[in-house]
Amino acid sequence: MKKTPDPFKDTESLITVRDWLRFAVSRFNEAGLFFGHGSDNAFDEAAYLILHTLHLPLDRLEPFLDASLTHGEADALKNIIERRVKERVPAAYLTHEAWLGEYRFYVDERVIVPRSFIAELLRERLAPWVADPEAVHAAVDVCTGSGCLAILMAHAFPHAEIDAVDISKDALAVAKKNVEDYGLQNRVRLIQSDLMKKLKGRTYDLIVTNPPYVNAPSMAELPEEYRREPELALASGKDGLEHIRRILADAPKHLNAGGLLIAEIGHNRDALEAAFPQLPFVWLETSGGDEYVFLLHHEDLIRSGL
Repeated sequence: MKKTPDPFKDTESLITVRDWLRFAVSRFNEAGLFFGHGSDNAFDEAAYLILHTLHLPLDRLEPFLDASLTHGEADALKNIIERRVKERVPAAYLTHEAWLGEYRFYVDERVIVPRSFIAELLRERLAPWVADPEAVHAAVDVCTGSGCLAILMAHAFPHAEIDAVDISKDALAVAKKNVEDYGLQNRVRLIQSDLMKKLKGRTYDLIVTNPPYVNAPSMAELPEEYRREPELALASGKDGLEHIRRILADAPKHLNAGGLLIAEIGHNRDALEAAFPQLPFVWLETSGGDEYVFLLHHEDLIRSGL
């Protein structure tokens, strides 16, 4: 059987940024890559990887399209595009960065790539649910991973002390770097804990969590790119609710009067409502719709008898 030529062995004719952009989009589409770690299509991902590798502004592709590359730049582009295709490594792990709005975070294979709808809500400081952001004095990010939501909370609520909790020592090492990069060491405290087990006696005005929520059938069908992420940060039992059950059970004793629980649960809205019919979930509107992030008040959790 005739062997398919390796397109990465014949790139000498690629001269300009435009050439490499076309080449990358073709290779990404040919390979059937999965997108979902910062972009949702081959063109945007190719443009991002090229601009990042060439140390160009990420929002200014057009002025550079017909610029010629040095041999070293061409080699760097070839390497990163080839790795994305052949190893199926998410772009964020190749560049060691992920963005939530205007905020940049360091990431590597020790944490999942940040992509939380809660980040959108924090940009608005959780309005209208938080009437006075300056009155939030204590908050916690459960399952913090890279520390991204804890850092966004610190910016949204300037008078709050933030706890950032994760079971993974490796994830907390990444979070530590991000906290230091933003100069928030005095306001964001990193705690290694299995959910809220080690938060005894601590109470908060706000609990935010984007816990693992992928159910077993979905875990079995994950694209290769998602399999590059820590399984610990994705899988949540047979029905995807293993972690949120524990969070709901523990939240009442860790919330101050008038406090809020904000949680992201993926595609599990129907399963969650069926499992907890006594809870008056408030589903928050995000760019993805109103089925991914819920809000509960402290008083509602208390009344539910969980």
